[in-house]
Amino acid sequence: MGRAGFNPSQASEAMWDAMEQLRSQFDRKVGTRMGRGDVRAAVLALLNEEPMHGYQIIREITERTDGRWKPSAGSVYPTLQLLADEGLVSAELSADRKTYSLTDDGAEEAAAAAASAPWVTVETDGHGFSTTAKAGMDLAQAVAQVARTGTSAQQERATEILTEARRKIYSILAED
Repeated sequence: MGRAGFNPSQASEAMWDAMEQLRSQFDRKVGTRMGRGDVRAAVLALLNEEPMHGYQIIREITERTDGRWKPSAGSVYPTLQLLADEGLVSAELSADRKTYSLTDDGAEEAAAAAASAPWVTVETDGHGFSTTAKAGMDLAQAVAQVARTGTSAQQERATEILTEARRKIYSILAED
């Protein structure tokens, strides 16, 4: 055994276990269920571009998320009704379909929603991973390599860097 109670074999195994847990979290596919706020943001963002009927909205969301999210009519139409009740959208009947468009009040909220639409907020690496998740996995692999093959001094430096990085990442969440 090395330093008092430090066993490099156990540390390496623990790091691999942690990395596998991290990887399994990111390997999960994005489901078809999104939160209510996501439906609202998506509907407003699309109506910010042009008036649409409900099935156009469903089709656009599906296309823009590359099929990862296909909202149901049971989530889109109640959202449209709620937005109409709030005075943010208006509906016009044409060719047996209601076409929804933004009101003046809705245009303000839609501009903000466009920046946070579900298809805008998560950049992917082409394999379905968010770029942030991919960066986390890459970091975990580098840390595992240092844990396996690095000297004690290298492992200590890596620990200092990771501790500082963790603090900085949490500070991002505290910015608002």
